[in-house]
Amino acid sequence: MTLRAQLLVITDRHQARAEIETIADAVGRGGGRWLVLRDKDLAVAERASLGARLTDIARRHGMLLSISADIDLAHRLGAGVHLQSAASVEAARQLLGVGAVIGVSAHGQSEVAAATAAGADYVTLSPIFLTRSKPGYGPALGPPAIAAAAKLGTPILALGGIAVERVGPCLAAGASGIAVTGEVMRSTDPCRTVGDLLAACKAAT
Repeated sequence: MTLRAQLLVITDRHQARAEIETIADAVGRGGGRWLVLRDKDLAVAERASLGARLTDIARRHGMLLSISADIDLAHRLGAGVHLQSAASVEAARQLLGVGAVIGVSAHGQSEVAAATAAGADYVTLSPIFLTRSKPGYGPALGPPAIAAAAKLGTPILALGGIAVERVGPCLAAGASGIAVTGEVMRSTDPCRTVGDLLAACKAAT
């Protein structure tokens, strides 16, 4: 799969300065074309409702919407899915079809290898830098981990502490793109932040 966008924005209402829908719209206005609905602690019905609203926003801006962890909800919304384990890739592919965008979270080389073997379309590798969005996953991996992971052939999105000034080193190390949560969720101007991140991606490539 060729990634549609170099920037993936992941939602987290606990860090957000505004409603998730407002931020999603700002992401689209800023040029962002890929959004993952995380917020897994929401009640099932509430998350499904939010997913439906984000689907409308994504369509308006030509964005790809992915759903974290919930294959059934992704299927109902016609979205991609972002999985926590390579073990779920086959089930997701069977339900969502060959054209669906299926990604996997990885926190080390062995998990990237497993996602690659399972046929994931991309992998988020984290935490590349220290970040409060990804607590409990050990020390920062650093750009050298990206270089090693990229050799396995599956597109790698660098995640964890990715600010504008860190985009270049990540892409230079072999990342196909970047994924961010707090950088956009905590921004006072998410539209501008997205634009700055995309400009950094363009400058690096």
